[in-house]
Amino acid sequence: MFEAGNIREWRGHDVVDGDGSKIGELEAVYVDTATDQPAFATVVVGLPTRRRLAFVPLAGATVGPDYVRVTVSKKQVKDAPSIGMEGELPAADEGAVFAHYGFEHRADTGGGRRLARR
Repeated sequence: MFEAGNIREWRGHDVVDGDGSKIGELEAVYVDTATDQPAFATVVVGLPTRRRLAFVPLAGATVGPDYVRVTVSKKQVKDAPSIGMEGELPAADEGAVFAHYGFEHRADTGGGRRLARR
């Protein structure tokens, strides 16, 4: 396993937790607008008729042959803030994503977004 240098190339791959339990499929990457580094990913979770995109932190993520391993549990992701399959994260909801995982959210001082989808 190695550090995920360009996680954007892993769209469509399985996302697993530290125990190897499949969480879902990587859908998109959100970068921190201050650093342009990957910060969160959206993962397709739920039943086929009730799918949604849950946010997963990418800090410490590693990749294997066919998966991305994240440092949070499947249960944490299941309970995480989410959006609809065609949705977009409203700027006002960014803080909830950070708070769910115990991260500090520092909003952009210029009134812009802290996370941007790439």
